[in-house]
Amino acid sequence: MVKVVGIDPGTKSYGIIGLEDGKVILDTLIPTKNVVNQPELVIDTLKSMEDIDLLVAPSGMGVPMVKIEDLNDKYLFEMTLEKKIEGKITAISKVAKLLKESGYKGFFIPGVKHLPTVPDYRKVNKIDLGTADKVCSAILGIYDQSRKLSIPYKETSFILIEMGSGFNAILGIENGQIIDGIGGTLGGIGFLSCGALDGELAYLIGEFKKRFLYQGGAAYVAGYRDLSFEEFKILSKQDDIFEMAYKAFIDGIIKNVAALNYSVEKPLEILLSGKLSQFDDIKNKLSSKISKIAPIRRIQGLDNVKIAKEAAQGAAIIADGLIGGQFKELLEVSRLKEAKGSNLDHIYFKDIDEIKKEYCRD
Repeated sequence: MVKVVGIDPGTKSYGIIGLEDGKVILDTLIPTKNVVNQPELVIDTLKSMEDIDLLVAPSGMGVPMVKIEDLNDKYLFEMTLEKKIEGKITAISKVAKLLKESGYKGFFIPGVKHLPTVPDYRKVNKIDLGTADKVCSAILGIYDQSRKLSIPYKETSFILIEMGSGFNAILGIENGQIIDGIGGTLGGIGFLSCGALDGELAYLIGEFKKRFLYQGGAAYVAGYRDLSFEEFKILSKQDDIFEMAYKAFIDGIIKNVAALNYSVEKPLEILLSGKLSQFDDIKNKLSSKISKIAPIRRIQGLDNVKIAKEAAQGAAIIADGLIGGQFKELLEVSRLKEAKGSNLDHIYFKDIDEIKKEYCRD
């Protein structure tokens, strides 16, 4: 009996999925604000599953398949890209350290930037091609399309639209492999995040803080950062500012999908994942513009999952594949285990060389 766990460190909630021989035996969420204050809540949840063989840990921006036991300050920086000067300890850092201290076996996994299936020229001066949790969602998408269309993993081909409560990301998958991506800080605005930032605006802001990445999205345009999407949708039909914010949100996704359609020329489908993918209004607005590229639908995911989102399910699939379970073939096709390098590779700015020296020493 093989028991594995996948953890998704979402903006609003941590999703945790446990599998036993490929069957779901744990499905839960913990609010991220609670994890920040009490990271041991994650450990307490894991203790409800006895004898975990392997887990995929929260990995942020990603690292190239690092064992939990090998965690160090270099890898923590790579996963969070949080400079010491900001003095903030992220939930991911807290949970990662606790997992190591608790002796759990498993891996921190790659982001899109680390994958050998993405050509190097697509990595030039880019970091956020898609975080590790977006890789997890793509893995679930490969499984989902293979099952839905009754095709081998190596024949899957789709564009993934991940719409989280904070960030969006668009990934391109071809032949069962991630080949391109536009991460949440490279594309259009998310519900909370600013997305790609105008260089002139960044210059005017001056000293740019990490927290700024979580601002400037549709909710901020509307002027209510704590608004739920349900409220936002209703108000967008009544208020011009809300309508503009909604249109900007949708417009960014559509343009990013068009860009990924260059990389994935003949996708079989466009798949939706993430919290906001559950809203019919978003799906209908997107479908009216991009269904000519390929049919659009939501990822169905693993059977009997009611709570945790797609990324947690994908993380559990990766854990199962890494230990040689029923998803072993999927992991081989995707080539995740061949991930290598650093998030700061292929960056051609002198200041980044200095950051490498300070934070990325072996």
